Amino acid sequence: MILLRRQWQKLLEFLFPPETDKWLAVFRIGMGLQVVAYALFLRSDWHSLFSTTGKGLVSRELGEAIASFDSPLIPKLGWLVAFGQNVGLGEETVLSLTWACLLCMGSCLVLGLFCRPAAIIAWFLHVCAAESGGLLAYGADNFMTMALFYLMLSPLPDRYCLDSRLVKTKPTDPRLLGFWRRVLQIHLCFVYFFGGLAKLLGSGWWNGSNLWRSLIRPPFNLLSPDILVRFKYALPVLGISICLIEVGYPVFIWMKKARFFWLVCILAMHAAIGLTMGMYLFALVMIVLNLAAFGVGIRVPWHLAGGTRHSAQFLPKQQLSP
Repeated sequence: MILLRRQWQKLLEFLFPPETDKWLAVFRIGMGLQVVAYALFLRSDWHSLFSTTGKGLVSRELGEAIASFDSPLIPKLGWLVAFGQNVGLGEETVLSLTWACLLCMGSCLVLGLFCRPAAIIAWFLHVCAAESGGLLAYGADNFMTMALFYLMLSPLPDRYCLDSRLVKTKPTDPRLLGFWRRVLQIHLCFVYFFGGLAKLLGSGWWNGSNLWRSLIRPPFNLLSPDILVRFKYALPVLGISICLIEVGYPVFIWMKKARFFWLVCILAMHAAIGLTMGMYLFALVMIVLNLAAFGVGIRVPWHLAGGTRHSAQFLPKQQLSP
C-alpha cells in the first residue's frame, strides 16, 4: 500500500510539475506569429482556394464534402458563407472578412490582447480553412490545429501579455501551468517516436531514396538536382540520422545532459526542411512547439558555451524534471 502511494505521488509530481508561465508566453507569441504568417502566405490565393468561382485546382465544395464524410460537425468555411448569405453578405465579402479576422486574431495573440478569445477564434477559423481545403492541407495544418487547440485550453493570460497589464488577475497555479506543458511534451514525444518508427520500417530512409524524391518533387525542389547528385552519398546518412533523431526524441529529450543536444538537432532538422523545401510554415510551427515544450529553461552545457555555468544559459532557468 505504501509502495502504491509512493508511485501515485511520483505520477502526480510528473504530471503536475511547478512551472512559470514563460513557456506559455513563448507558445502564445510563437503561435500568433504562425497565424499571421499563415494568413499572409495565403493572402493572394485565399479567394482562388475557397471561392466557388475561384480558379483553384480543387474546389471548396469537394474539400468540404470529403470532410463531411468524417463528421458533419467539422467546422467549414461553408458554414460562414451560409451565415453571411442569411444576413445579406456575399461569398467574397465573407471570405475577405474571414481572412482579415484570422490575421487580426494572430496579431492579438502576439500582443497578448484578448488572448483566450483570440486563440479560440484563430483555432476555429484555421480549422474551417484547413478542412475546406482538405486535399491541399499537409502536416503544417495538422500541427497548427493541434497547437492552437492546446493554446486555447492553456491557462491564459500569461504575465507578459497586455491582458495582464490592463486587468489585474490572480497568478496562475504553477502546477496547472506545468500540467499543460507536460501534455504538450508528451504529445511531441508520441509524434516523433511513431513518425521515426514509421520511417525505419521502410527502405526509403535507409538508402536515401525518400529524401531524394522529396527534394526533387515540385514545388519543393528548391535545391538544384546537380547539388543533390554531388552529395548523393550523404542522403542515406541524413535519412538514417533523421530516423534516429525522431525515434530517440522521447528518450534523450528527458535526459538533462542530452536535452540541449537533442533539441538543437530537432530544431536544425526543421529549419533545414523549411529552407531546402520551402515548407516555412511547417518548420515554424514545429520550432515553436519544441521551444515551448522543452526549450524554455534549458541550459547550454557550460563547457560548450565557453563560459561559466551561470552565463551559459539558453533561456531563463526553469525547473523541468522528467
